[in-house]
Amino acid sequence: MRANLLNMAKLSIKGLIESALSFGRTLDSDYPPLQQFFVVMEHCLKHGLKVKKSFLGFNKSLWGPLELVEKLCPEAAEISASVRDLPGLKTPLGRARAWLRLALMQKRLADYLRLLITRKDLLSDFYENSALMLEEEGAVIVGLLVGLNVIDANLCVKGEDLDSQVGVIDFSLYLKNDIDDYRSEERNSQIASILDQKNYVEELNRQLNSTVHGLQGRVDSLEKSNSKLIEELAIAKNNIIKLQEENQHLRSENSLILLKTQQQFEVTQGDVLVERDTYKQSRQGLDEMYNEARRQLKEECQLRQDVENELVAQVSMKQEMELAMKLLEKDIHEKQDTLIGLRHQLDEVKAINVEMYQKMQASDDEMKKKNDMIGRLEEKTNQITATMKQLEQSDKDLLSQTRTLAMSFVKCASTDTEHQYKLVKDISF
Repeated sequence: MRANLLNMAKLSIKGLIESALSFGRTLDSDYPPLQQFFVVMEHCLKHGLKVKKSFLGFNKSLWGPLELVEKLCPEAAEISASVRDLPGLKTPLGRARAWLRLALMQKRLADYLRLLITRKDLLSDFYENSALMLEEEGAVIVGLLVGLNVIDANLCVKGEDLDSQVGVIDFSLYLKNDIDDYRSEERNSQIASILDQKNYVEELNRQLNSTVHGLQGRVDSLEKSNSKLIEELAIAKNNIIKLQEENQHLRSENSLILLKTQQQFEVTQGDVLVERDTYKQSRQGLDEMYNEARRQLKEECQLRQDVENELVAQVSMKQEMELAMKLLEKDIHEKQDTLIGLRHQLDEVKAINVEMYQKMQASDDEMKKKNDMIGRLEEKTNQITATMKQLEQSDKDLLSQTRTLAMSFVKCASTDTEHQYKLVKDISF
């Protein structure tokens, strides 16, 4: 099937080109070979086309693959837009036929189809694997279509009914031409020879007449041109003399300009050398300044790092000192609570002592018996008083130690923090 379509495409394209060249003018839609060409191209593009299901049944549409051309070639977008805007087209087949006619009038049909067959990955969505457009025959047909670029066609697509046309190949055109060629070959050769002789004689006579008129005109023009040349020669001699004088003057000016240019070049070269030395010196000074600034930056960075480290140490020492102060305050509060409890005990002992003294006055007998008890109580009272004095003295000493310890933490910030923390802890407890 592909071979038959290829042969029909060859015959159709060959016959169209030969008949169009012999026809000698722009082809229109009623030209039979052109109509048969579109029918053959339609059959070639339909070969292997996949059948698509729709709610109306099954159909094969050429418009689908031809729409891909505008994506591959932006120049084809104009054709596709024109086809979509045509009011008389209602079916995809009619749009495909209109697209083929517009592409032929643009003389870009071969280019568009060549781009299409190179993208087999896109065509595989519309054609079967054995379709003509996916095989070598498609490339051969595209190559044959290049010859159609010599044909000028003027097709009226707008008024033509492309939806309802029946695409049937007329084989009689190709068979009839072969039979007539065998019968009329001799007669055509005789007529052609007679016409060739007549045309040769007429052409020879025409050439001789034109040659005579041409020679006469050339003689007249040569005489006129000779007189003009003599006048132009005299003018040219005067111009040559003037040009020689101007040339001499320009040479003298050129030598002066060259001398001035050399002097300016020497002066400029000296200035460039001075500027170069100045630049080297300034660059050396800038390098030294840069190195010094870089060294100072390093020192500042190191100093800043040391200050930051010291600040971290001070912060940690401050935290430890605050912790020690809290511990000391807690110890002071506990000792104050103990002192208050001892004072309450002392008051109770005094009250008991007073009560015992009153009882002693009331009862002498009992006083004698309890003298020993009073002595012990007095001793206990004295011990408690001494203990209270010691506690008060130790409280004062503890407050003084706390103050001195805080001052030592402030003054000795760079000493070993762990040793100070142990010392404060030992003093606190």
